[in-house]
Amino acid sequence: MVLKTFGWSFAVTALGLVAAVLYGGWAAFGLVAILSVLEISLSFDNAVVNAGILKKMNAFWQKIFLTIGILIAVFGMRLVFPVVIVALSAQLGPIEAVDLALTDKDQYQQYVTDAHPSIAAFGGMFLLMIFLDFIFEDRDIKWLGWLERPLAKLGKVDMLSVCIALIVLLISALTFGANAHQHGGTHADKAETVLLSGVAGLITYMIVGGLSGYFEDKLEEEEEREHEAEEKAAREGKPKSAVLLAGKAAFFMFLYLEVLDASFSFDGVIGAFAITNDIVLMALGLGIGAMYVRSLTVYLVREGTLDDYVYLEHGAHYAIGALAMVLLVTIQYEINEFITGSIGVLLIGASFWSSVRRNRAIAAAEGEAGSDEKTEISSGV
Repeated sequence: MVLKTFGWSFAVTALGLVAAVLYGGWAAFGLVAILSVLEISLSFDNAVVNAGILKKMNAFWQKIFLTIGILIAVFGMRLVFPVVIVALSAQLGPIEAVDLALTDKDQYQQYVTDAHPSIAAFGGMFLLMIFLDFIFEDRDIKWLGWLERPLAKLGKVDMLSVCIALIVLLISALTFGANAHQHGGTHADKAETVLLSGVAGLITYMIVGGLSGYFEDKLEEEEEREHEAEEKAAREGKPKSAVLLAGKAAFFMFLYLEVLDASFSFDGVIGAFAITNDIVLMALGLGIGAMYVRSLTVYLVREGTLDDYVYLEHGAHYAIGALAMVLLVTIQYEINEFITGSIGVLLIGASFWSSVRRNRAIAAAEGEAGSDEKTEISSGV
């Protein structure tokens, strides 16, 4: 079952890691491995959400999601989007950016380094909004209850996450501008650029969220119409047009899944810039990670294990929040790539271990309850 579900992911991993070694040696191998783990850890919540929707779709649409969908996810968001980011921020044409990345790494590195404050501000704000919207939502299951309970109460204030994100952006821009001016650097005039890039990240998040909400509403409408059609057909004793209704519902499910995947892929793509500026290594690492996210989605659907490890979604979002702050800090301070890549892994690992402990505690409690019940029955006899 595991080999059947993850077979293509294993194959892509092997090819990607070999390509990394041939391209840049063992250092490149390590960076691609970190990027792959980062993409998987940041997108685990994406896999959980995808699985909740994908299980409603028939085998045909699941295959569409795994074929056409993976082309959009890997080649569209993980390969094309990073080039677009660099082209826009460095004011290069897309072809010129790709050619420069492959033929003149030093010059490309310089372009990306100069554009890093803008990239970090855009990505940091996008990721920060994902984290804030998650942490301010009141949830039945809480991982760090001492922190999440008061934050959930604060989350009842409208637009609080937007206000906090804008305050953080303003502080980052002003601090960056003040430090650059104090040192008389060439970045003194980039505080405004940082501010504009951060606002663009916020707007992008809100647009993507709005599109996701739109498709979610369409999906709910289709499901409601299908349910009404079933009831009407049952009352009249007539067969309903199952193929048409299922097809329309599945189509909107597919669109919704792609919008969701695009929104979640932003964090991996943007976060990758905190690890490396090499477009080839970035494409290899994110491509491998995207394959595993797709395979993990199918695995969760087929095994029905969505609720087994309840804190993993929390860990993924804490990793997103930590990465957002790292990106904002890297606007003016350099942070070691290993530290950046390890934060998400550690948080995901901690949330996984907490989930395992929770499951064991529940199992132990149920076992004790069963023993007490047997004892009572035995005493009664």
